[in-house]
Amino acid sequence: MGRLDDKVIIVTGAGASGAGIGNGKACAIHYAREGARVVAIDIDENAVAETAKIINEEGNSVLTVLCDVTDSNSVSAMVEACLEAYGRIDVLHNNVGILDLDGPVLLPEATWDKVMATNVKSMFLTCKYVLPVMEKQGKGAIVNISSVAAIRYWGTSAIAYNTSKAAILQFTRTVALEYAAKGIRANAMLFGVIDTPLINASLEGINDPTEVERIRQERHAMIPIGRMGDPFEVAKAAAFLASDDASYITGTELIVDGGLTGTCIPTW
Repeated sequence: MGRLDDKVIIVTGAGASGAGIGNGKACAIHYAREGARVVAIDIDENAVAETAKIINEEGNSVLTVLCDVTDSNSVSAMVEACLEAYGRIDVLHNNVGILDLDGPVLLPEATWDKVMATNVKSMFLTCKYVLPVMEKQGKGAIVNISSVAAIRYWGTSAIAYNTSKAAILQFTRTVALEYAAKGIRANAMLFGVIDTPLINASLEGINDPTEVERIRQERHAMIPIGRMGDPFEVAKAAAFLASDDASYITGTELIVDGGLTGTCIPTW
């Protein structure tokens, strides 16, 4: 018996932003391994198909739906497709997020709007359409993905990203308290440095393999545990919050960072 047997779980951003396993992809795969019927959501057809391929090859259940989570009509249609297939939604896992690396003066206004729409508005829209379903059921769980950048400044200029991740915390608390008496839980996860395609994208312009490895080793060394996190370590923590094992936990933040936020390291 899996921890999530027969639960219907929507995972947004279930594809990866490059080759390999990202956080959303790992969560979708792990939820399925725990017995869930996963609804894998992404705007990238090839990326989400790769996730579905892995889940199917392991003999587990997955439905893929293409969706722009910043668009109300697209989100509404996605939720309807999920209900048509399974008749219920037990867990909503909001994983979609993008990163910028500019400060308040250099950041283009359009980039600010895009980051806020992708990282925050997307969660508003998915909750807008999923919460009525969960309320009717009398039960549900929401896992919203934030970052340790929501509570610490690490010396990297990323004003829109940092602000969006902080907004997710209050959004999650508000939903959790408003819907607590209706059987719906909502919690946020704050990731540290996880070894994913997204975080490695910053190294793509470096042609010297030795320099790439040096930077990767620096990233490992800055974590008290001694290494960057693995996406499946994130997925296992998410599965706990999504499961009935966390039935008395709502409106809180789970930090998954190998001890990083307990240090005084000033930069990434």
